[in-house]
Amino acid sequence: MEAQSLPVNYLPIIFQMLVAMGFVVTTMFVTHKIGPKRQTKDKLTPFESGIEVVGNARTPASIKYFLVAILFVLFDVEVIFMYPWAVNFRDMGKTGMIEMFIFMATLLAGFIYVIKKKALDWD
Repeated sequence: MEAQSLPVNYLPIIFQMLVAMGFVVTTMFVTHKIGPKRQTKDKLTPFESGIEVVGNARTPASIKYFLVAILFVLFDVEVIFMYPWAVNFRDMGKTGMIEMFIFMATLLAGFIYVIKKKALDWD
């Protein structure tokens, strides 16, 4: 017997989404209407993490910071692909081992490229 997918089967999901959206809209509306509205000079001054702003916010930041962050995420995400391999290591046999060696060689080549380009140097 085949399972039928009827529109009526989606009613609980639609109902849950409507309740969630209604809760968000109601909460935002109520807190906006009954919340305190005391605007003082101190509240209207810009600050970041409790520290007063010094200088211009449009000052360019060093690209090295973003490059290191992106490289960290890239190599960190690649490690995630090793977990399913490790779980299924015995089932894959020699083919799985060769594929992982190819994967690791590709990662190593990328890492060597990053080191040679001095992308991780701060100076």
